[in-house]
Amino acid sequence: MIVLIALSAGVGAGLWALWMWLIPPRPPLDALLTRLRAEPAPPPIVVRTGAGGWAQYLGRPFVGVIRHLGLPESSLHKDLAITERSVEVHLAEKAALALTGLLLPVAVELLLTLGGRPLPWAMPLAGSLALAVGGFLLPDAMVRSEAAKRRAAFRHALGAFLDLVHLLLAGGAGVEGALADAAKVGHGWAFQQLGRALDIARLTRTSPWKTLGQLGDELEINELSELAAALSLAGTEGAKVRASLAAKATALRHQGGSEAEAEANAATERMTLPAALMAVGFIVFVFYPALTHVTTSL
Repeated sequence: MIVLIALSAGVGAGLWALWMWLIPPRPPLDALLTRLRAEPAPPPIVVRTGAGGWAQYLGRPFVGVIRHLGLPESSLHKDLAITERSVEVHLAEKAALALTGLLLPVAVELLLTLGGRPLPWAMPLAGSLALAVGGFLLPDAMVRSEAAKRRAAFRHALGAFLDLVHLLLAGGAGVEGALADAAKVGHGWAFQQLGRALDIARLTRTSPWKTLGQLGDELEINELSELAAALSLAGTEGAKVRASLAAKATALRHQGGSEAEAEANAATERMTLPAALMAVGFIVFVFYPALTHVTTSL
Protein backbone atom coordinates (compact mmCIF):
# COMPACT_ATOMS: atom_id res chain seq x y z
CA MET A 1 0.00 0.00 0.00
CA ILE A 2 2.83 2.44 0.85
CA VAL A 3 4.60 1.67 -2.40
CA LEU A 4 1.37 2.22 -4.35
CA ILE A 5 0.77 5.56 -2.62
CA ALA A 6 4.35 6.67 -3.28
CA LEU A 7 4.17 5.69 -6.95
CA SER A 8 0.80 7.42 -7.38
CA ALA A 9 2.12 10.60 -5.73
CA GLY A 10 5.20 10.53 -7.95
CA VAL A 11 3.15 10.09 -11.12
CA GLY A 12 0.76 12.87 -10.08
CA ALA A 13 3.63 15.25 -9.28
CA GLY A 14 5.27 14.46 -12.61
CA LEU A 15 2.08 15.07 -14.60
CA TRP A 16 1.46 18.33 -12.72
CA ALA A 17 5.04 19.50 -13.34
CA LEU A 18 4.69 18.63 -17.05
CA TRP A 19 1.43 20.61 -17.25
CA MET A 20 3.00 23.64 -15.53
CA TRP A 21 5.94 23.48 -17.95
CA LEU A 22 3.76 23.22 -21.05
CA ILE A 23 1.16 25.82 -19.99
CA PRO A 24 2.74 28.23 -17.47
CA PRO A 25 0.37 30.40 -15.40
CA ARG A 26 -0.35 33.86 -16.77
CA PRO A 27 0.12 36.98 -14.63
CA PRO A 28 -3.07 38.82 -13.61
CA LEU A 29 -4.27 41.81 -15.61
CA ASP A 30 -3.75 44.37 -12.84
CA ALA A 31 -0.10 43.34 -12.54
CA LEU A 32 0.40 43.81 -16.28
CA LEU A 33 -1.26 47.25 -16.22
CA THR A 34 0.84 48.34 -13.25
CA ARG A 35 3.96 47.21 -15.06
CA LEU A 36 3.00 49.23 -18.16
CA ARG A 37 2.18 52.41 -16.25
CA ALA A 38 5.18 52.34 -13.95
CA GLU A 39 8.13 54.62 -14.66
CA PRO A 40 11.28 52.83 -15.79
CA ALA A 41 13.54 52.10 -12.86
CA PRO A 42 17.28 52.71 -13.13
CA PRO A 43 19.25 49.65 -14.20
CA PRO A 44 20.49 47.54 -11.27
CA ILE A 45 24.12 47.90 -10.38
CA VAL A 46 24.62 44.42 -8.94
CA VAL A 47 24.61 41.76 -11.65
CA ARG A 48 22.94 38.50 -10.68
CA THR A 49 24.15 35.22 -12.11
CA GLY A 50 21.86 32.45 -13.36
CA ALA A 51 24.10 29.47 -12.54
CA GLY A 52 22.47 27.00 -10.17
CA GLY A 53 23.58 23.44 -10.96
CA TRP A 54 21.31 20.42 -11.04
CA ALA A 55 18.77 21.92 -8.64
CA GLN A 56 17.99 24.70 -11.11
CA TYR A 57 16.82 22.23 -13.76
CA LEU A 58 14.98 19.94 -11.35
CA GLY A 59 13.00 22.70 -9.67
CA ARG A 60 12.40 24.96 -12.68
CA PRO A 61 8.80 23.71 -13.32
CA PHE A 62 7.78 24.76 -9.80
CA VAL A 63 9.15 28.33 -9.92
CA GLY A 64 5.90 29.85 -11.21
CA VAL A 65 3.84 28.18 -8.50
CA ILE A 66 6.17 29.35 -5.73
CA ARG A 67 6.08 32.88 -7.13
CA HIS A 68 2.27 32.87 -6.94
CA LEU A 69 2.60 32.03 -3.23
CA GLY A 70 4.35 35.38 -2.72
CA LEU A 71 7.86 34.02 -2.37
CA PRO A 72 10.52 35.12 -1.89
CA GLU A 73 9.58 37.80 0.60
CA SER A 74 10.75 41.36 0.05
CA SER A 75 13.42 41.16 2.77
CA LEU A 76 15.10 38.30 0.93
CA HIS A 77 15.41 40.13 -2.39
CA LYS A 78 18.28 42.29 -1.15
CA ASP A 79 20.00 39.25 0.35
CA LEU A 80 19.78 37.60 -3.06
CA ALA A 81 21.16 40.77 -4.66
CA ILE A 82 24.23 40.92 -2.45
CA THR A 83 24.92 37.22 -3.05
CA GLU A 84 24.46 37.80 -6.81
CA ARG A 85 21.83 35.07 -7.14
CA SER A 86 18.74 35.36 -9.31
CA VAL A 87 15.28 34.82 -7.86
CA GLU A 88 14.50 32.05 -10.36
CA VAL A 89 17.57 30.02 -9.38
CA HIS A 90 16.81 30.46 -5.68
CA LEU A 91 13.20 29.34 -6.02
CA ALA A 92 14.25 26.40 -8.20
CA GLU A 93 16.70 25.27 -5.52
CA LYS A 94 14.01 25.52 -2.84
CA ALA A 95 11.65 23.37 -4.90
CA ALA A 96 14.35 20.85 -5.81
CA LEU A 97 15.53 20.37 -2.22
CA ALA A 98 11.96 20.10 -0.94
CA LEU A 99 11.14 17.48 -3.58
CA THR A 100 14.32 15.56 -2.81
CA GLY A 101 13.58 15.58 0.91
CA LEU A 102 10.01 14.45 0.24
CA LEU A 103 10.98 11.47 -1.92
CA LEU A 104 14.13 10.32 -0.12
CA PRO A 105 12.39 8.55 2.83
CA VAL A 106 9.95 6.98 0.37
CA ALA A 107 12.86 5.54 -1.61
CA VAL A 108 14.45 4.20 1.58
CA GLU A 109 11.16 2.65 2.64
CA LEU A 110 10.83 1.05 -0.80
CA LEU A 111 14.29 -0.51 -0.51
CA LEU A 112 13.52 -1.80 2.99
CA THR A 113 10.23 -3.24 1.77
CA LEU A 114 11.98 -5.06 -1.05
CA GLY A 115 14.47 -6.38 1.52
CA GLY A 116 11.68 -7.74 3.71
CA ARG A 117 12.09 -5.27 6.62
CA PRO A 118 9.57 -2.48 6.12
CA LEU A 119 9.20 0.31 8.66
CA PRO A 120 5.89 1.54 10.09
CA TRP A 121 4.19 3.94 7.68
CA ALA A 122 4.33 6.80 10.18
CA MET A 123 8.14 6.92 10.16
CA PRO A 124 8.71 7.54 6.42
CA LEU A 125 5.74 9.93 6.37
CA ALA A 126 7.15 12.03 9.21
CA GLY A 127 10.63 11.88 7.69
CA SER A 128 9.31 13.01 4.30
CA LEU A 129 7.47 15.98 5.79
CA ALA A 130 10.41 17.02 7.97
CA LEU A 131 12.98 16.75 5.17
CA ALA A 132 10.69 18.53 2.71
CA VAL A 133 10.19 21.48 5.07
CA GLY A 134 13.89 21.56 5.93
CA GLY A 135 14.91 21.42 2.27
CA PHE A 136 12.47 24.21 1.43
CA LEU A 137 13.84 26.50 4.17
CA LEU A 138 17.54 25.62 3.83
CA PRO A 139 18.30 27.89 0.81
CA ASP A 140 16.83 30.90 2.65
CA ALA A 141 19.06 30.29 5.67
CA MET A 142 22.14 29.84 3.47
CA VAL A 143 21.43 33.04 1.52
CA ARG A 144 20.90 35.07 4.70
CA SER A 145 24.12 33.76 6.24
CA GLU A 146 26.17 34.49 3.13
CA ALA A 147 24.58 37.94 2.79
CA ALA A 148 25.51 38.83 6.38
CA LYS A 149 29.13 37.81 5.73
CA ARG A 150 29.28 39.83 2.52
CA ARG A 151 27.82 42.92 4.19
CA ALA A 152 30.43 42.72 6.96
CA ALA A 153 33.22 42.35 4.37
CA PHE A 154 31.79 45.24 2.35
CA ARG A 155 31.82 47.51 5.40
CA HIS A 156 35.50 46.73 6.02
CA ALA A 157 36.31 47.41 2.36
CA LEU A 158 34.28 50.64 2.47
CA GLY A 159 36.44 51.93 5.33
CA ALA A 160 39.59 51.31 3.29
CA PHE A 161 37.95 52.92 0.25
CA LEU A 162 37.15 56.07 2.22
CA ASP A 163 40.73 56.29 3.50
CA LEU A 164 42.01 56.12 -0.09
CA VAL A 165 39.55 58.80 -1.19
CA HIS A 166 40.61 61.01 1.71
CA LEU A 167 44.28 60.68 0.72
CA LEU A 168 43.54 61.48 -2.92
CA LEU A 169 41.49 64.53 -1.95
CA ALA A 170 44.33 65.72 0.27
CA GLY A 171 46.64 65.40 -2.74
CA GLY A 172 44.51 67.81 -4.76
CA ALA A 173 42.25 65.47 -6.74
CA GLY A 174 38.59 66.22 -7.36
CA VAL A 175 35.81 64.29 -5.73
CA GLU A 176 34.77 62.29 -8.80
CA GLY A 177 38.35 61.55 -9.80
CA ALA A 178 39.28 60.53 -6.26
CA LEU A 179 36.32 58.14 -6.06
CA ALA A 180 37.15 56.52 -9.41
CA ASP A 181 40.88 56.18 -8.67
CA ALA A 182 40.24 54.73 -5.21
CA ALA A 183 37.88 52.12 -6.65
CA LYS A 184 40.54 51.06 -9.18
CA VAL A 185 43.23 50.63 -6.52
CA GLY A 186 41.40 48.02 -4.44
CA HIS A 187 40.64 44.44 -5.33
CA GLY A 188 37.83 42.11 -4.39
CA TRP A 189 34.08 41.95 -4.77
CA ALA A 190 33.33 45.13 -2.80
CA PHE A 191 35.69 47.31 -4.84
CA GLN A 192 34.29 45.79 -8.04
CA GLN A 193 30.77 46.87 -7.07
CA LEU A 194 31.97 50.36 -6.14
CA GLY A 195 33.82 50.66 -9.44
CA ARG A 196 30.78 49.45 -11.37
CA ALA A 197 28.56 52.04 -9.64
CA LEU A 198 31.00 54.83 -10.49
CA ASP A 199 31.31 53.63 -14.11
CA ILE A 200 27.51 53.69 -14.46
CA ALA A 201 27.48 57.23 -13.07
CA ARG A 202 30.09 58.30 -15.60
CA LEU A 203 28.36 56.66 -18.57
CA THR A 204 24.88 57.90 -17.66
CA ARG A 205 26.15 61.39 -16.72
CA THR A 206 24.71 61.25 -13.22
CA SER A 207 26.31 62.20 -9.94
CA PRO A 208 28.47 59.45 -8.38
CA TRP A 209 26.82 59.77 -4.97
CA LYS A 210 23.46 59.02 -6.56
CA THR A 211 24.69 55.67 -7.91
CA LEU A 212 26.50 54.98 -4.65
CA GLY A 213 23.23 55.57 -2.81
CA GLN A 214 21.46 53.22 -5.23
CA LEU A 215 24.13 50.59 -4.56
CA GLY A 216 23.65 51.01 -0.83
CA ASP A 217 19.90 50.53 -1.22
CA GLU A 218 20.35 47.43 -3.40
CA LEU A 219 22.78 45.81 -0.97
CA GLU A 220 20.99 47.15 2.16
CA ILE A 221 24.17 48.73 3.50
CA ASN A 222 23.18 51.82 5.44
CA GLU A 223 26.74 53.11 5.73
CA LEU A 224 27.02 53.47 1.96
CA SER A 225 23.65 55.23 1.72
CA GLU A 226 24.69 57.63 4.49
CA LEU A 227 27.98 58.28 2.69
CA ALA A 228 26.11 59.16 -0.52
CA ALA A 229 23.84 61.54 1.39
CA ALA A 230 26.83 63.19 3.06
CA LEU A 231 28.60 63.66 -0.26
CA SER A 232 25.52 65.17 -1.88
CA LEU A 233 25.13 67.65 0.98
CA ALA A 234 28.79 68.54 1.30
CA GLY A 235 29.17 69.72 -2.28
CA THR A 236 31.56 68.65 -4.97
CA GLU A 237 34.98 69.23 -3.38
CA GLY A 238 36.77 71.01 -0.57
CA ALA A 239 37.72 70.56 3.07
CA LYS A 240 34.16 69.73 4.15
CA VAL A 241 34.12 66.66 1.95
CA ARG A 242 37.48 65.49 3.29
CA ALA A 243 36.36 65.97 6.87
CA SER A 244 33.13 64.07 6.22
CA LEU A 245 34.98 61.16 4.59
CA ALA A 246 37.56 61.02 7.37
CA ALA A 247 34.85 60.96 10.03
CA LYS A 248 32.95 58.24 8.20
CA ALA A 249 36.07 56.10 7.80
CA THR A 250 36.86 56.46 11.51
CA ALA A 251 33.31 55.48 12.45
CA LEU A 252 33.49 52.41 10.20
CA ARG A 253 36.78 51.33 11.77
CA HIS A 254 35.37 51.70 15.27
CA GLN A 255 32.24 49.77 14.27
CA GLY A 256 34.32 46.97 12.74
CA GLY A 257 36.45 46.74 15.86
CA SER A 258 33.38 46.60 18.10
CA GLU A 259 31.80 43.86 15.96
CA ALA A 260 35.02 41.83 15.98
CA GLU A 261 35.27 42.16 19.76
CA ALA A 262 31.63 41.09 20.19
CA GLU A 263 32.18 38.05 17.97
CA ALA A 264 35.29 37.11 19.94
CA ASN A 265 33.40 37.39 23.24
CA ALA A 266 30.57 35.26 21.86
CA ALA A 267 33.05 32.62 20.69
CA THR A 268 34.68 32.60 24.12
CA GLU A 269 31.31 32.08 25.79
CA ARG A 270 30.50 29.22 23.42
CA MET A 271 33.78 27.54 24.34
CA THR A 272 32.68 27.25 27.98
CA LEU A 273 29.85 24.86 27.08
CA PRO A 274 32.07 21.95 25.87
CA ALA A 275 34.30 22.38 28.92
CA ALA A 276 31.28 22.23 31.24
CA LEU A 277 29.97 19.11 29.49
CA MET A 278 33.38 17.45 29.81
CA ALA A 279 33.47 18.27 33.53
CA VAL A 280 29.99 16.81 34.04
CA GLY A 281 30.95 13.70 32.09
CA PHE A 282 34.11 13.25 34.15
CA ILE A 283 32.14 13.57 37.40
CA VAL A 284 29.60 11.02 36.22
CA PHE A 285 32.38 8.67 35.07
CA VAL A 286 34.11 8.87 38.47
CA PHE A 287 31.12 8.69 40.81
CA TYR A 288 28.83 6.34 38.90
CA PRO A 289 30.74 3.11 39.82
CA ALA A 290 30.84 4.11 43.49
CA LEU A 291 27.16 4.99 43.50
CA THR A 292 26.29 1.70 41.77
CA HIS A 293 28.36 -0.24 44.34
CA VAL A 294 26.62 1.53 47.23
CA THR A 295 23.11 0.92 45.86
CA THR A 296 23.74 -2.76 45.12
CA SER A 297 25.23 -3.43 48.55
CA LEU A 298 22.13 -2.17 50.38
